[in-house]
Amino acid sequence: MRKLGTKDTPAIVKVRTEERAMEIMALCNAKGWQVVVGIEPDEAENIDDIRKLEADKKKTFSANSLPSRNAPCPCGSGKQYKRCCGK
Repeated sequence: MRKLGTKDTPAIVKVRTEERAMEIMALCNAKGWQVVVGIEPDEAENIDDIRKLEADKKKTFSANSLPSRNAPCPCGSGKQYKRCCGK
């Protein structure tokens, strides 16, 4: 499965106003997430993909489940654990 928020699988967001769209874009750009924002004034706001990305970053690891230093990082960045979340 591809990681959400990347170029291949951008987060999909629907908002009601252009101001809210700019706010979401600024947040995603600051965090390095790819996002597609649609402005739909007549529909309810849907930012579920952004919530999923936020929840993924908050995952913690117990001492028993930590990967070895040279293993791929479980966050899905493709980097070694020691150079990513293991810092």
